[in-house]
Amino acid sequence: MRDFNDYKKPTDEKSGAAFSGDAFDMLGKLSAAYEGKSADEILRAIISEAEKGRRNGTLSDADIDNFAATVSPMLDEKQRKTLKAIVAKLKKIQ
Repeated sequence: MRDFNDYKKPTDEKSGAAFSGDAFDMLGKLSAAYEGKSADEILRAIISEAEKGRRNGTLSDADIDNFAATVSPMLDEKQRKTLKAIVAKLKKIQ
């Protein structure tokens, strides 16, 4: 994956159905808006949008888990640790 614009929603290997949810929709919107921005700027935007989704009830734990499971293999160990901390923080938001 060269950048976020190359990202495609993964599919469930058994059913072939594309995973869906606000986490994936949010990533698509942010990828266009933040092209050329630093990783820190993108991370802050993702967290901010995810927090909004949690507060308004449109981002579920399952959405967060699916997103994390999809992104995690593309990350190094330090980034996975950061992702795990972010996931835990987001799941606490009601």
